[in-house]
Amino acid sequence: MTIPSIETVPQPEIKAFQEQKLKEALQYVATNSPYYKALFAKEGIDISAIQTIEDLQQLPVTTKEQLQEFNDDFLCVPKQAIVDYTTTSGTSGKPVTFGLTDKDLDRLAYNEAISFACSGIKEGDVVQLMTTIDRRFMAGLAYFLGIRKLKAGIIRVGAGVPELQWDSILKYNPTYLITVPSFLLKLIEYAEIHGIDYNNSSIKGAICIGEPLRNQDFSANRLSNKITDKWDIKLFSTYASTEMSTAFAECERFKGGHHHPELIIAEVLDDDNNPVAIGHSGELAVTTLGIEGMPLVRFKTGDIVQLHNEPCACGRTTTRIGPVIGRKQQMIKYKGTTLYPPAMVDLLQSFTDIQSHIIEISTNELGTDEILIKVAAANPTEELLTEIKDHFRAKLRVTPKIVFVSLQELNSVMFNPMSRKPISFIDNRA
Repeated sequence: MTIPSIETVPQPEIKAFQEQKLKEALQYVATNSPYYKALFAKEGIDISAIQTIEDLQQLPVTTKEQLQEFNDDFLCVPKQAIVDYTTTSGTSGKPVTFGLTDKDLDRLAYNEAISFACSGIKEGDVVQLMTTIDRRFMAGLAYFLGIRKLKAGIIRVGAGVPELQWDSILKYNPTYLITVPSFLLKLIEYAEIHGIDYNNSSIKGAICIGEPLRNQDFSANRLSNKITDKWDIKLFSTYASTEMSTAFAECERFKGGHHHPELIIAEVLDDDNNPVAIGHSGELAVTTLGIEGMPLVRFKTGDIVQLHNEPCACGRTTTRIGPVIGRKQQMIKYKGTTLYPPAMVDLLQSFTDIQSHIIEISTNELGTDEILIKVAAANPTEELLTEIKDHFRAKLRVTPKIVFVSLQELNSVMFNPMSRKPISFIDNRA
């Protein structure tokens, strides 16, 4: 699949293209969305006045809380037009239901096909899907549709079970995996125990979801290095959400996730919902393009990111999104220092003795944030505990409470059968 032409033209052309798509999207929601129709009337908004990307600032943002409270009012089609029901994972509140039409599924397939192609997957490749496709999970379905559209093969193994994963790899010779990257460490461990020569397997790369692979300068983070120091494969980072029905995928230059301007308008906003300067961090807000079922206008994702505008050596001229710095809702104020979980996760992953961990946040009697990190270690000694605490103090300037627990205890929480993803962060704050 070739690069879509709109992703290689000069940025002024991309902007003009998006502004035409924006007018169509606003006209659609003003006509078909009970929520936006009521909002525009209440706020006295004339959508014909919205002509440019900059004019978006005249419109209110849409929040997760509004999606949760007025879920059905965002639907733009009659119920009989819905062919797939999807829900958000609900990790940051009540799950939201999205209804997708036939056209929406075609758009989803297109998004994934061009995203996978961006990361080097092509017709004739075989891809092993190592995430769930059930439980109303959009991502697994999207991956299947995209691989099919790309005319590649797919093996739907699902999550977990290293033995079954290796059985499929050795039997069907897939070239790429779609997986949570930390699970690749479990595949390596299983292979080493069972004498599997994983560096001579068919695997060339992995499309990684759910966990960051890069630092803010795009260098490989500790998790990425722990994998590739042993397994010589390419790791591609992706960023997406159910609400966007769109992905930002890395190319082989590994300089951030490429924006698909035909599918989404991206803004990065400060706390007052004003755009930040390029290179500055803020909350990603998106306006979806070409969605029939539940399009969104200026939806605040809750993810803190930076955008990068310089053209990529791959030939794309589109904006790229940097690694997620953290979720706004998960920001922690601890002893005067602002922290996000990814920074703590990256630090913990630098210790080879740490097998697994869970970060728990709570509110203490003073009303401030408390951090408790539960760690499972191969050899849980006082010396290791001191070393971890010293590392936190040196890198993050604070030392949270850290306790050793058994791997069995952690796994019982992390791998909840009702959860689509491993649970490694628990927010118990009021």
